[in-house]
Amino acid sequence: MSVMHPIISVTGSSGAGTTSVRRTFEHIFRRERITAAFIEGDAFHRYDRVEMKRVMTEEAREGNRHFSHFGPQANLLAQLEESFRHYGESGTCLTRHYIHDAREEKLFGAPPGTFTDWEMIGEGTDLLFYEGLHGCAITNEVNLPKHADLRLGVVPVVNLEWIQKIHRDHDTRGYSTEAVVETILRRMPDYVNYICPQFTETHINFQRVPTVDTSNPFIARWIPSAEESMVVVRFANPRGIDFPYLLSMICGSMMSRPNSIVVPGGKLDLAMQLILTPLILQLLEKKRRAS
Repeated sequence: MSVMHPIISVTGSSGAGTTSVRRTFEHIFRRERITAAFIEGDAFHRYDRVEMKRVMTEEAREGNRHFSHFGPQANLLAQLEESFRHYGESGTCLTRHYIHDAREEKLFGAPPGTFTDWEMIGEGTDLLFYEGLHGCAITNEVNLPKHADLRLGVVPVVNLEWIQKIHRDHDTRGYSTEAVVETILRRMPDYVNYICPQFTETHINFQRVPTVDTSNPFIARWIPSAEESMVVVRFANPRGIDFPYLLSMICGSMMSRPNSIVVPGGKLDLAMQLILTPLILQLLEKKRRAS
């Protein structure tokens, strides 16, 4: 953690909706005139798309049919931790970009599934924003959460997460449902061992729960909409959270536990802005006082 160079870390698995959360943060940053440096978790994958397929084939040949991006062996977690540490100390850090699709191919001038060159970013920024798979990962070698000043989890119930992933990978990447299911099964041990434990390291979790039947996610014809969902917002430490204010501002919300508030899915963006804006401004106020 760093008073002078704060770090915000948003963690969620593939298909969880962290990209939508990033857009909410970008809106807050624009409104509050905050200059942020951005790091994507995909930038710290160890292998590009072609190499990852080769390594997975080799691992499967040796009996490991669960090698996945969710596990530490397929990622550069030590380098990610070093980027967190360096930003906390200096306000700059090293990162790169993973090119996902044809749109990004035009933007970065390299084929999908590859990386851009490493570059130093952050000069003159107010804070660092991370969004990806491992922002709160702890292994024998790394401890990411100790570097982040505000840690958030985006955690839809697992059936909804699978539905979102199946539809995204089918519609935008052309994968068959069978191929996506195979990916889900291959990732399951790493999901249990490396993704789920991170959500005990977060300050706040946002968990979307559908209010329609998702009992068989593999045949769902569409993704439940925000209006067909509720969101459970859990605070690790509810001290200082003005729950009466939130309940009065978010129509249809309620308390489910002393540290949890439930809001309508369509009000998630409003809830995030009401909850997160004061926390972000507190980080920047501490920075201002320290400087």
